[in-house]
Amino acid sequence: MKGRGLVGAYARGLYHACGVRQPEGRPLIGIANSWNELVPGHIHLRQVAQAVKKGVRAAGGIPLEFNTIALCDGICQGAGMHAVLPSREIIAASVELTARAYGFDALVCLASCDKIVPGMLMAAARLDLPTLFVSGGLMAEGEWEGERLVTSDIKEAIGRARRGEISRRRLHQIERAACPGPGVCNMLGTANTMCVVLEAAGLSMPGNATVQATAPGARRVNPALLEMAHEVGRRVVASIERGITFRQVVTASTLRNLICVTQAIGGSTNLVLHLAALATELGLTLGLDEWDRIGRQTPLLARFKPASPRPVSDLGRAGGVPALLKRLAPLLTLDIPTAFGGTLAEVAARAEVAARAEVTDSDIIRPLDAPLAPTGGIAVLRGNLAPDGAVVKVSGVSPAMMQHVGPARVFDREEDVQECLLGGRVQPGDVLVVRYEGPRGGPGMRELSLPAAIMVGMGLADSVAMVTDGRFSGATRGPCIGHVSPEAAVGGPLAALRDGDIVEIDIPARTLNVRLSDEELRARLREWVPPSKEIPSGFLRLYARHVGPAERGAVMGE
Repeated sequence: MKGRGLVGAYARGLYHACGVRQPEGRPLIGIANSWNELVPGHIHLRQVAQAVKKGVRAAGGIPLEFNTIALCDGICQGAGMHAVLPSREIIAASVELTARAYGFDALVCLASCDKIVPGMLMAAARLDLPTLFVSGGLMAEGEWEGERLVTSDIKEAIGRARRGEISRRRLHQIERAACPGPGVCNMLGTANTMCVVLEAAGLSMPGNATVQATAPGARRVNPALLEMAHEVGRRVVASIERGITFRQVVTASTLRNLICVTQAIGGSTNLVLHLAALATELGLTLGLDEWDRIGRQTPLLARFKPASPRPVSDLGRAGGVPALLKRLAPLLTLDIPTAFGGTLAEVAARAEVAARAEVTDSDIIRPLDAPLAPTGGIAVLRGNLAPDGAVVKVSGVSPAMMQHVGPARVFDREEDVQECLLGGRVQPGDVLVVRYEGPRGGPGMRELSLPAAIMVGMGLADSVAMVTDGRFSGATRGPCIGHVSPEAAVGGPLAALRDGDIVEIDIPARTLNVRLSDEELRARLREWVPPSKEIPSGFLRLYARHVGPAERGAVMGE
């Protein structure tokens, strides 16, 4: 902690100018806030931070708030998406360096969305301080013509408008109705999967992942969320005395738990990237084989929009993450300390009280012996198109597309496949292959959620597949296979594909192949010339030079 002893006079004087009085002898708590006016899940975090700071002061600590960047995956579609995954590295570095420079005794991280939560997790792993998280709560559900709407409904409505199912006027009504106010998009995308994971790891308070961001029927911040944030401020000071640091909470067993939880709810495929990156920071290895092994052993217990009609708020109505942990208890390691006190086993045990109060609903979180599917929501595919692996959100794929054979339609960037879809030039049976969108080739491993959702909205999800070395939104549904590795930009097999090549997808068999001999693939790759792509000077150029492969988390410095 800065400000101790004789030589601390300099720091104490400068703290005085910031309004901090007598820092010596009191714990300094860094409040890493990702508030800005650019992201719905973060726009209200300024008020949440105030509640955390009040809790820290009440417990005798000194809260010191600082900010980091936050990008919205939904708003930053298209060209802006090149920057989104790389922003995770900036977030991690900014939180880490601020905490190291100021010598904080503990850390509270305020984050809600796709790259901000994992970036802060990476920083917390590097720092190994007592650390608690507060996520910003769920956006209220929208309503339109008697339907409950969430953000992903807008993307699919674009496809519906293109095929003439709804008018442009109705599309405009949907876009205005689906996002009524602040909070995490009320669908099971990457953001909500990350918030569930935080709570399942014992890093955020029970109920945080499913609390409403705003008060019922109002746009003001939900008092229940503010009370939770105040309690986190108190608990983080107490955690210093307990000596429970981040790496004691997040262990190899924790990571395996989080894969199991993600598999059980059909969570985001982006967790494959983010948990691998977190494992790297912890000095651990978390490969695709572990995802496949745990996925085969974990039944699918829940589905949420867009894979079902239920918004994520229904998980809260069914007892939330504690109830999910209770359901999964036989498959989890629960004798792990939480960051706020006690163990995960105690969190799961308290869900029994909720069950007696009829909060748990077996239609939302199914029992282990009556699952929605016998295996988890994410599958890992391999084959001559993906020797190092690819991933698919199998819980969002219809039975008709679990196996598919069709001709490749090859595109070298997202914009081209989107134009082809909107131009009505996609035929049933096609396999849309989008390459040079990987971590290096993009650069930045853009998510192709918009063309994927347009494909679904146009009614093609039962006849057309999409394959890419880029990634998809956690909320993507349909036969969309991402993270194909090695990526095309480094000479992976996707680089050898040509229009008309026959692609074979067999999700139950976990395979992704093209009907070409090994000799033909090698011959094509010998003739391959990487496409010329101008990368802007600055961080994206640095990222493209130093980022590692998707199957190891797309971490810089790999």
